[in-house]
Amino acid sequence: MKHSRGPTLHSDLSFSAIPGTLGIDFGTSNSAVSWADGTESSRLIALEGEANTLPTALFFDAETQRTHFGREALALYLAGHEGRLMRSLKSLLGSPLLLERTSINHTSVSFQDIIGLFLRELVLRAGAQLGGLPRRLVLGRPVHFVDDDPERDDLAQRMLRQVAEPLGFEDISFQLEPIAAALDYERRLQHERTVLVVDIGGGTSDFTVVRLGPERVMQADRQSDILATSGVHIGGTDFDKQLSLAQLMPLLGYKNTGPDGREVPSRPFIDLSTWHLIHWQQSPKAIRDAQALRVNFTDASLHDRLMKVLREQLGHGLAHSVEQAKIACSNGAPLQHMDLSLVALGLSAEMTSSALAEHLHLLLAQVVACAQGCVQQAGLKPSQIDAIYLTGGSSALQPLQLALRQAFAQAELVTGDLFGGVAAGLAYSI
Repeated sequence: MKHSRGPTLHSDLSFSAIPGTLGIDFGTSNSAVSWADGTESSRLIALEGEANTLPTALFFDAETQRTHFGREALALYLAGHEGRLMRSLKSLLGSPLLLERTSINHTSVSFQDIIGLFLRELVLRAGAQLGGLPRRLVLGRPVHFVDDDPERDDLAQRMLRQVAEPLGFEDISFQLEPIAAALDYERRLQHERTVLVVDIGGGTSDFTVVRLGPERVMQADRQSDILATSGVHIGGTDFDKQLSLAQLMPLLGYKNTGPDGREVPSRPFIDLSTWHLIHWQQSPKAIRDAQALRVNFTDASLHDRLMKVLREQLGHGLAHSVEQAKIACSNGAPLQHMDLSLVALGLSAEMTSSALAEHLHLLLAQVVACAQGCVQQAGLKPSQIDAIYLTGGSSALQPLQLALRQAFAQAELVTGDLFGGVAAGLAYSI
């Protein structure tokens, strides 16, 4: 069925149709939107003030019953407003958890509905900036939503399509995120190159080996230029989790040995370090289960800290502190303090650039191995890669860039638009 006025998003809200394609990079940590009409370069849409990205976060304010998005959502939560914060919902795609329901301001909603609410907000903001919406939508997707499970991977894409269909676009398609980044990078090339695109997002690391060049830009069929694609389900939130378990959770009792000589059960600490699982540890049952662990602690003060985090719902704030410390150290700060005084007076933790490299070594080794495998799959040697094009916020990690330089010593390392490159390329997808 055709829509005469373009996408209709609500019974009392619609936008006139405009030409072109809307590209949405729905990310684990951050999202971005672009538009192109085929006559000029794609345009990234300002989604929050002048920012072209919107953190993939929702805050449901218990007092006002309003829903807030992005930086505003995070700020309200961190300021202590009563309500629920949701982050990293993309990680639930392909999982039965997506269809589970939770209570939001006394209303039962599924996590799939919450993703739909976020996508709707992206489209509303894009429509407001463009003065209309095109009938065509291209959604980015990782090479693998789920590693080594094709059925669940297909399910994840079907779930995302189901979320997008109520937005009313006539034509909805998908493009691999690293290929979208390549299409954006290609617009700036002066001569042909064989490129390894490295897209390190919040939930996945994706790779494409592709031939790019100014004479190839307008070709309708680019399949022969794509030499290989690969990916692994490791990204920025996994780095945050590892750093939290190493640097912060021991202060709450993780790895503490109990009176019986065994370690305290790790479940609450792992969930508190995993963005999309934090809210489950705030449920009454999880709090009761954690209270029952007191007999497993030799140091009761550590258990007191854990219970305060759970009862006062401080988990997202702790995860945010780890994330910000990771970013600061990756940007050159040798030492970053994490203030934990809300947990216990005077309590703090430290993050250093050397600790960053140490704790992330094994994860980054898997990421680089996947990149090397992608090049091998393309039938090439590392020396035949002309450039490595970096996109995705987590590609800024200095230990990762160092490991890539060592693995591909002859390739130029090119940093693209880390947060907008994928979205920009999606609007070029045919």
